[in-house]
Amino acid sequence: MSLTGRECSRRRALTTTAGLIAGTALTGAAPPAHAAAKAPDTAGAAAAAFTNPVIWQDFADIDIIRVDDTYYCSASTMHYSPGAPVLRSYDLVNWEFAGHSVPVLDFGTKYDLNGGRGYVRGIWASSLNYRPSNRTFYWLGQIDFAKTYLYTAPAAQGPWNRHAVIGTTYYDAGLLIDDDDTLYVAHGNTTISVAQLSPDATTEVRNEVVFTTPAGVGVLEGSRFYKINGNYYIFVTRPANGQYILRSTTGPFGPYEMRQLLLDLPGPIPGGGVPHQGGLVRTQNGDWYYMAFVDAYPGGRMPALAPIAWSPDGWPTVQLVDGAWGTSYPVPNLPPPPRQVTPLTGPVTDTFTGPGLAPRWEWNHNPDNTKWSTGNGLRLETATVTDDLYAARNTLTHRIQGPASTATVILDHQGMRDGDRAGLALLRDSSAWIGIKRDGTAKRLVMTSDLTMDSNWNTTSTGREVVSTSIRGNRIWLRATADIRPGTGREGHFSYSTDGINFAPLGAAFVLKNDWQFFMGYRFALFHHATRALGGSVRIRRFELATP
Repeated sequence: MSLTGRECSRRRALTTTAGLIAGTALTGAAPPAHAAAKAPDTAGAAAAAFTNPVIWQDFADIDIIRVDDTYYCSASTMHYSPGAPVLRSYDLVNWEFAGHSVPVLDFGTKYDLNGGRGYVRGIWASSLNYRPSNRTFYWLGQIDFAKTYLYTAPAAQGPWNRHAVIGTTYYDAGLLIDDDDTLYVAHGNTTISVAQLSPDATTEVRNEVVFTTPAGVGVLEGSRFYKINGNYYIFVTRPANGQYILRSTTGPFGPYEMRQLLLDLPGPIPGGGVPHQGGLVRTQNGDWYYMAFVDAYPGGRMPALAPIAWSPDGWPTVQLVDGAWGTSYPVPNLPPPPRQVTPLTGPVTDTFTGPGLAPRWEWNHNPDNTKWSTGNGLRLETATVTDDLYAARNTLTHRIQGPASTATVILDHQGMRDGDRAGLALLRDSSAWIGIKRDGTAKRLVMTSDLTMDSNWNTTSTGREVVSTSIRGNRIWLRATADIRPGTGREGHFSYSTDGINFAPLGAAFVLKNDWQFFMGYRFALFHHATRALGGSVRIRRFELATP
């Protein structure tokens, strides 16, 4: 099916299932099950608890694995580059960035904002796994409903390299590495198929339809593929309010039977949706957990964690709290971590003194790497001549920490040239920013609002200047605050300072858009682009992210 057709099918499913509103609790039509697997043993962690969402940042379409005593998960990033972030944890609760599986979106010039744009394309639901036989990590995902790409790395942090391109489109793929080292891929939308790859994971050997979703269920997608106690399981989602599991007791190609795991289950984020489309993982102690995401716009899709139990006939259930996905559970009973992870959430300070960017940063599309540098702050040279921020290259983004957070940057704007625009944005398909406009020799501090795109991600407005004020000197502090609790009417606010201590508001509140169609949530964004000619530059001396 074409890209347009696939997007429409997903949109219809989301529209008809009312998945963004938490409904009444259903624990699933099937009894849980299985003798060798069990409910998590939390006795050793009874004194401690974690709170959902386990990461209040935008990480969706989660795949999660364990390698020895370390946990890794992957997520969708659409048009952001590098893509497919890999997160690492030792306790399933505290996570850090390890790297990205897709170093650059080299899938066509549109991902360079060169003759096109890749918004809401790129890295969709994909799969992460580890192959013990060659001690190699694998990432697999389809791009633009045309081809499937496979990347490999000796370690989660990389280096990641393209290993193969397969002509078949493995939509919402789940990669299984079987006990005999055979690689299988579960994939599809409503019609679920299983493909077998060659031993070197470069070509397709076999591809068969294994399950057709009953009409009464609707759409199933987001496959995750497991072998547990000799049985094969394909974990699939009904967007955006259900989760089902398919089981085969005879082999990877079926036949499969289906059970409902959850439907319209109240989630752990007030105003947010139903936890779904994630993955299962078994701890080294034999306990099982499910990490899903919760639709929580305008912030995006937030990971939530819950324990899983199995009953003797081989089917799982989510362990609920008062008929809902718990806002809190006991911390998993795991050995002490070998080290403390670098916190993914909470306060962040970056002065860009290293040789490159930390993996928490992602560009809006691929950057022009000749036009930026670090070491003495972040230097951004103009890379595009345009009056449209959505078309400007080298816009650097950072996820917003929920439920609310504030980003502050120190901007050295001495090197700006006539027509340049630079600043700090709240970026999505409806955006606003605070920053500097230089026209001729004059510079003004402005707040610009109402930058918008249509449903095909074409720009419909390059924004309107709400207010401006004159400035002196070559350095200014810019600040953006965003309330990303799910719901309508959430606001972003902008302010500035000339001394880094006293901040004054600039412009009216900006109402954040909270629909789901862009898929990604709002991000803080640092930008500098030209409207007349290239050659200007700015330097970001410091970035700080603060939470209440």
